[in-house]
Amino acid sequence: MPVVGIDHVQLAMPADGEDEATAFYEGVLGLPRRPKPEPLASRGGCWFETDGAKVHLGVEADFRPARKAHPALAVDDLPALCDRLREAGIEVRAGDDPSGRPQVYVEDPFGNRIELVG
Repeated sequence: MPVVGIDHVQLAMPADGEDEATAFYEGVLGLPRRPKPEPLASRGGCWFETDGAKVHLGVEADFRPARKAHPALAVDDLPALCDRLREAGIEVRAGDDPSGRPQVYVEDPFGNRIELVG
């Protein structure tokens, strides 16, 4: 059977980073936080989901941020989101997509690379 899509992306985070994750993913990017299923909730971490994008953060004891591997999130209004990111004190770096699509890179509160595509 062929792959038909990506269900979710999981990134790692350090223990006790749920409040920082929520401030960034929900507060700045606008991805609503969803409760993790009960059997998984005790492990820590958090999930952020819309119908079109699901980003799960799981606690990793020996956490190291993903600096190269990254999700690319499609956004409706990239310039407005960039303004919002900068207002939150987050550095926005221009991308260089050869197709000409507008794109930028940011880091989540833990140093994980996130690509935003307009």
